[in-house]
Amino acid sequence: MKNYKHAYMHKKYFSANKPLQYFFIIITCFIFFAACNSPYVSKKRGYYTIELPERKYQKFDQPSFPYSFEYPVYANIIQDSTYFDNNPENSYWRNIDFPQFHARIFLSYKEIGGKALYKIKQPNGQYKDSFTTNVFDKMVADAFTLTNKNNVVSNAIKDSLIHTPNGIGGVFFKVGGNAATAKQFFLSDTVKNFIRGALYFDVTPNADSLRPVQDFLQTDMEHIINTFKWKNNE
Repeated sequence: MKNYKHAYMHKKYFSANKPLQYFFIIITCFIFFAACNSPYVSKKRGYYTIELPERKYQKFDQPSFPYSFEYPVYANIIQDSTYFDNNPENSYWRNIDFPQFHARIFLSYKEIGGKALYKIKQPNGQYKDSFTTNVFDKMVADAFTLTNKNNVVSNAIKDSLIHTPNGIGGVFFKVGGNAATAKQFFLSDTVKNFIRGALYFDVTPNADSLRPVQDFLQTDMEHIINTFKWKNNE
Protein backbone atom coordinates (compact mmCIF):
# COMPACT_ATOMS: atom_id res chain seq x y z
CA MET A 1 0.00 0.00 0.00
CA LYS A 2 2.84 2.31 0.88
CA ASN A 3 4.58 1.72 -2.46
CA TYR A 4 1.32 2.26 -4.32
CA LYS A 5 0.77 5.53 -2.51
CA HIS A 6 4.32 6.70 -3.30
CA ALA A 7 3.86 5.85 -7.01
CA TYR A 8 0.51 7.66 -7.03
CA MET A 9 2.03 10.81 -5.49
CA HIS A 10 4.96 10.65 -7.95
CA LYS A 11 2.53 10.43 -10.90
CA LYS A 12 0.41 13.22 -9.49
CA TYR A 13 3.47 15.48 -9.11
CA PHE A 14 4.61 15.06 -12.71
CA SER A 15 1.05 15.42 -13.99
CA ALA A 16 0.79 18.74 -12.19
CA ASN A 17 4.10 19.90 -13.65
CA LYS A 18 3.63 18.83 -17.28
CA PRO A 19 3.97 22.39 -18.61
CA LEU A 20 7.35 22.66 -16.88
CA GLN A 21 8.46 19.33 -18.38
CA TYR A 22 7.47 20.44 -21.87
CA PHE A 23 9.41 23.67 -21.38
CA PHE A 24 12.64 21.83 -20.51
CA ILE A 25 12.16 19.41 -23.43
CA ILE A 26 11.70 22.28 -25.90
CA ILE A 27 14.77 24.14 -24.55
CA THR A 28 16.91 20.97 -24.76
CA CYS A 29 15.85 20.32 -28.36
CA PHE A 30 16.51 23.92 -29.32
CA ILE A 31 20.06 23.81 -27.90
CA PHE A 32 20.72 20.46 -29.62
CA PHE A 33 19.66 21.67 -33.07
CA ALA A 34 21.37 25.01 -32.67
CA ALA A 35 24.63 23.22 -31.86
CA CYS A 36 24.25 20.94 -34.88
CA ASN A 37 23.69 23.86 -37.25
CA SER A 38 26.46 26.10 -35.89
CA PRO A 39 29.32 26.73 -38.34
CA TYR A 40 32.61 24.99 -37.50
CA VAL A 41 35.37 27.34 -36.39
CA SER A 42 38.88 25.91 -36.24
CA LYS A 43 41.13 26.82 -33.35
CA LYS A 44 44.52 28.21 -34.08
CA ARG A 45 47.43 26.07 -32.98
CA GLY A 46 49.18 27.58 -29.98
CA TYR A 47 52.89 27.58 -29.25
CA TYR A 48 54.84 28.06 -26.06
CA THR A 49 55.92 31.60 -25.21
CA ILE A 50 59.65 31.98 -25.82
CA GLU A 51 61.61 34.19 -23.45
CA LEU A 52 64.04 36.32 -25.45
CA PRO A 53 67.19 37.59 -23.74
CA GLU A 54 68.34 41.19 -23.56
CA ARG A 55 70.64 42.05 -26.46
CA LYS A 56 74.27 42.56 -25.50
CA TYR A 57 77.35 41.90 -27.58
CA GLN A 58 81.00 41.04 -27.10
CA LYS A 59 83.93 40.91 -29.48
CA PHE A 60 85.46 37.84 -31.08
CA ASP A 61 89.06 38.72 -31.94
CA GLN A 62 91.53 35.86 -31.83
CA PRO A 63 95.14 36.92 -32.60
CA SER A 64 95.74 34.40 -35.40
CA PHE A 65 92.36 34.76 -37.11
CA PRO A 66 91.89 36.66 -40.40
CA TYR A 67 88.59 38.13 -39.19
CA SER A 68 86.84 39.63 -36.15
CA PHE A 69 83.23 40.49 -35.28
CA GLU A 70 80.83 41.10 -32.40
CA TYR A 71 78.47 38.36 -31.24
CA PRO A 72 75.79 38.00 -28.51
CA VAL A 73 76.77 37.37 -24.89
CA TYR A 74 74.13 34.59 -24.77
CA ALA A 75 76.03 32.65 -27.46
CA ASN A 76 79.15 30.48 -27.34
CA ILE A 77 81.82 30.21 -30.01
CA ILE A 78 83.38 26.78 -30.45
CA GLN A 79 85.70 25.26 -33.02
CA ASP A 80 83.97 23.26 -35.71
CA SER A 81 85.64 19.84 -35.90
CA THR A 82 83.37 18.67 -38.71
CA TYR A 83 81.09 20.50 -41.11
CA PHE A 84 78.38 17.89 -41.64
CA ASP A 85 80.38 15.06 -43.28
CA ASN A 86 83.34 17.17 -44.41
CA ASN A 87 86.48 18.13 -42.55
CA PRO A 88 87.22 21.86 -42.30
CA GLU A 89 90.03 22.81 -44.65
CA ASN A 90 91.52 25.24 -42.11
CA SER A 91 91.34 26.10 -38.40
CA TYR A 92 89.20 29.21 -38.88
CA TRP A 93 85.85 27.43 -39.10
CA ARG A 94 83.70 28.26 -36.09
CA ASN A 95 80.22 27.60 -34.70
CA ILE A 96 78.24 30.26 -32.87
CA ASP A 97 75.99 28.26 -30.54
CA PHE A 98 72.75 29.53 -28.97
CA PRO A 99 71.98 26.86 -26.31
CA GLN A 100 68.76 28.55 -25.21
CA PHE A 101 67.28 28.18 -28.70
CA HIS A 102 68.99 24.93 -29.79
CA ALA A 103 70.39 26.94 -32.68
CA ARG A 104 73.78 27.34 -34.32
CA ILE A 105 75.40 29.55 -36.92
CA PHE A 106 78.01 27.66 -38.94
CA LEU A 107 80.87 29.87 -40.11
CA SER A 108 83.05 28.32 -42.84
CA TYR A 109 86.07 30.35 -43.92
CA LYS A 110 87.96 29.90 -47.19
CA GLU A 111 91.03 31.62 -48.51
CA ILE A 112 90.67 32.71 -52.13
CA GLY A 113 93.50 31.15 -54.09
CA GLY A 114 94.13 28.64 -51.31
CA LYS A 115 93.86 24.89 -51.55
CA ALA A 116 90.61 23.13 -50.77
CA LEU A 117 90.22 19.44 -49.95
CA TYR A 118 87.33 17.52 -51.50
CA LYS A 119 86.26 13.91 -51.11
CA ILE A 120 85.62 12.22 -54.45
CA LYS A 121 83.78 8.90 -54.49
CA GLN A 122 85.48 6.17 -56.49
CA PRO A 123 83.77 3.35 -58.50
CA ASN A 124 84.63 0.91 -55.69
CA GLY A 125 82.70 3.03 -53.16
CA GLN A 126 85.81 4.40 -51.47
CA TYR A 127 86.58 8.13 -51.19
CA LYS A 128 89.76 9.74 -52.45
CA ASP A 129 91.15 13.09 -51.35
CA SER A 130 91.34 15.67 -54.10
CA PHE A 131 92.85 19.14 -53.87
CA THR A 132 91.68 22.11 -55.88
CA THR A 133 92.09 25.88 -55.78
CA ASN A 134 89.47 28.13 -54.20
CA VAL A 135 88.18 30.42 -56.94
CA PHE A 136 85.94 33.35 -55.96
CA ASP A 137 83.34 32.86 -58.71
CA LYS A 138 83.00 29.17 -57.92
CA MET A 139 82.57 29.82 -54.18
CA VAL A 140 79.80 32.33 -54.91
CA ALA A 141 78.10 29.80 -57.19
CA ASP A 142 78.43 27.14 -54.48
CA ALA A 143 76.79 29.47 -51.94
CA PHE A 144 73.78 29.92 -54.23
CA THR A 145 73.66 26.18 -54.95
CA LEU A 146 73.67 25.28 -51.25
CA THR A 147 70.86 27.76 -50.60
CA ASN A 148 68.77 26.49 -53.51
CA LYS A 149 68.90 22.95 -52.12
CA ASN A 150 66.12 24.16 -49.81
CA ASN A 151 63.78 24.60 -52.80
CA VAL A 152 62.13 21.26 -52.04
CA VAL A 153 60.61 22.53 -48.77
CA SER A 154 60.78 26.31 -49.21
CA ASN A 155 58.08 28.54 -50.66
CA ALA A 156 60.43 31.43 -51.49
CA ILE A 157 64.12 32.31 -51.51
CA LYS A 158 65.06 35.97 -51.36
CA ASP A 159 68.60 37.26 -51.66
CA SER A 160 69.79 40.79 -50.99
CA LEU A 161 73.15 42.46 -51.48
CA ILE A 162 75.22 43.33 -48.41
CA HIS A 163 77.41 46.39 -48.04
CA THR A 164 78.55 46.92 -44.45
CA PRO A 165 79.86 50.03 -42.67
CA ASN A 166 83.30 48.39 -42.79
CA GLY A 167 83.15 48.20 -46.59
CA ILE A 168 82.53 44.45 -46.80
CA GLY A 169 80.21 43.04 -49.47
CA GLY A 170 78.22 39.85 -49.78
CA VAL A 171 74.73 38.40 -50.07
CA PHE A 172 72.08 37.59 -47.44
CA PHE A 173 69.57 34.79 -48.12
CA LYS A 174 66.11 34.40 -46.57
CA VAL A 175 64.52 31.01 -47.18
CA GLY A 176 60.77 30.69 -46.61
CA GLY A 177 58.85 27.58 -45.54
CA ASN A 178 60.07 24.71 -43.38
CA ALA A 179 63.67 24.78 -44.56
CA ALA A 180 66.48 23.42 -42.40
CA THR A 181 68.18 26.81 -42.57
CA ALA A 182 66.12 29.95 -43.17
CA LYS A 183 68.98 32.48 -42.87
CA GLN A 184 72.27 32.30 -44.76
CA PHE A 185 74.92 34.72 -45.97
CA PHE A 186 78.39 35.05 -47.39
CA LEU A 187 80.96 37.85 -47.13
CA SER A 188 84.09 38.41 -49.18
CA ASP A 189 86.67 40.96 -50.24
CA THR A 190 86.79 39.09 -53.61
CA VAL A 191 90.58 38.78 -53.56
CA LYS A 192 91.67 36.94 -50.42
CA ASN A 193 88.88 36.13 -47.93
CA PHE A 194 85.52 34.37 -48.17
CA ILE A 195 83.24 33.29 -45.33
CA ARG A 196 79.81 31.70 -45.36
CA GLY A 197 77.31 31.65 -42.48
CA ALA A 198 74.20 29.48 -42.09
CA LEU A 199 71.71 29.36 -39.22
CA TYR A 200 70.46 25.89 -38.25
CA PHE A 201 68.13 24.63 -35.51
CA ASP A 202 68.53 21.29 -33.77
CA VAL A 203 64.77 20.71 -33.95
CA THR A 204 62.25 19.65 -36.58
CA PRO A 205 61.83 22.68 -38.89
CA ASN A 206 58.50 24.47 -38.38
CA ALA A 207 58.32 27.96 -39.82
CA ASP A 208 55.41 29.07 -37.61
CA SER A 209 56.85 28.02 -34.26
CA LEU A 210 60.43 29.08 -35.11
CA ARG A 211 59.58 32.47 -36.63
CA PRO A 212 59.95 34.53 -33.40
CA VAL A 213 63.39 33.01 -32.75
CA GLN A 214 64.44 33.27 -36.40
CA ASP A 215 63.52 36.94 -36.45
CA PHE A 216 65.34 37.51 -33.16
CA LEU A 217 68.50 35.74 -34.36
CA GLN A 218 68.37 37.46 -37.75
CA THR A 219 68.99 40.74 -35.94
CA ASP A 220 71.99 39.11 -34.26
CA MET A 221 73.22 37.84 -37.64
CA GLU A 222 72.92 41.35 -39.03
CA HIS A 223 74.99 42.67 -36.11
CA ILE A 224 77.66 40.04 -36.75
CA ILE A 225 77.72 41.05 -40.42
CA ASN A 226 77.81 44.80 -39.76
CA THR A 227 80.68 44.49 -37.27
CA PHE A 228 82.66 42.00 -39.38
CA LYS A 229 86.22 42.95 -40.32
CA TRP A 230 88.98 41.34 -42.38
CA LYS A 231 92.07 41.74 -40.21
CA ASN A 232 94.58 40.88 -42.95
CA ASN A 233 93.30 43.82 -45.01
CA GLU A 234 93.91 46.43 -42.33
